[in-house]
Amino acid sequence: MPGELGQRIYEQVSEQAWRMWETQRTLLINHYGLNLADPEARKFLREQMEEFFFGSQEEQKPEGWIPEEAGVGVGPGRKGGGPARKK
Repeated sequence: MPGELGQRIYEQVSEQAWRMWETQRTLLINHYGLNLADPEARKFLREQMEEFFFGSQEEQKPEGWIPEEAGVGVGPGRKGGGPARKK
């Protein structure tokens, strides 16, 4: 990450926190369907990254985001839902 923000991250962010950001970044890209070739999408992610590392300490999730385990199609006998029921 170039520039002042990159320097702050290098000096103040742990490897573990960076890995947490990578997970959050993927969530944001997928949730909003971001195209990283779009400068506005990159700007949005940069703002979110700055907020993630240096903003409020509250956990940030995208508006309307539902955790996978609470999503549609998850449950026994379905992909990602655990073992199938015996008949």
